Amino acid sequence: MSRMKQIGIIGLGKFGGALAETLLNLKQEVIAIDRHESNVQKVRNIMPQVYQADGTDIAVLKQLGFNELDQVIVSIGKSMEASILTVLNLQELGVDNIWVKVVSAQHEKVLQRLGVSFVVFPEEFVAKQIAHKLAVPGIMDYLDLGEDVLTRELVVTKWAGRTLVDLNLTNKHNVQVVAIKYCGEGHFSFVPDASRPLCDGDVLIILGHARDVLEL
Repeated sequence: MSRMKQIGIIGLGKFGGALAETLLNLKQEVIAIDRHESNVQKVRNIMPQVYQADGTDIAVLKQLGFNELDQVIVSIGKSMEASILTVLNLQELGVDNIWVKVVSAQHEKVLQRLGVSFVVFPEEFVAKQIAHKLAVPGIMDYLDLGEDVLTRELVVTKWAGRTLVDLNLTNKHNVQVVAIKYCGEGHFSFVPDASRPLCDGDVLIILGHARDVLEL
């Protein structure tokens, strides 16, 4: 079992608040701050470690132990200046693993030059997910890995009786079967047995670049 991570969240608006709640549900240890008391009050009943504080104050971050956390997510409203200053404070404290919610392309560019581990534009990410689900029936997830990666279900019909070794999808079509729900079973088997013959009605989960998946 992986150990519980200690994760800091700076900014408890809609994104930061939902992130904090989900991490707690996943049994992670979370410490969060927000400069607005109203945002702090919204999560106080579910979070044991939440404080009204300003992430642009490096002394506050150090006092609350943000320099000792495994990871910190900066999710500060619409203020690019406050977000960048907070990142600089965290870097000065020696925090290596910093993720940031960005508010614009310019914001993203600055953070990338600062060497931030990961940036996310929530609205853009959700828009891409919805667009791909609308355009590609059967899609499960669009993975924004920079090269249009997606996963999709395929129900076995003409491949019945053949094995994954026979199909050789990785070399022939540049896609990977990551899971199979065999006919009559109620769950997916991950890292499936490539030598087991497929049956009519088996469900394959394939992963690959959008172009390759759609061609298949």
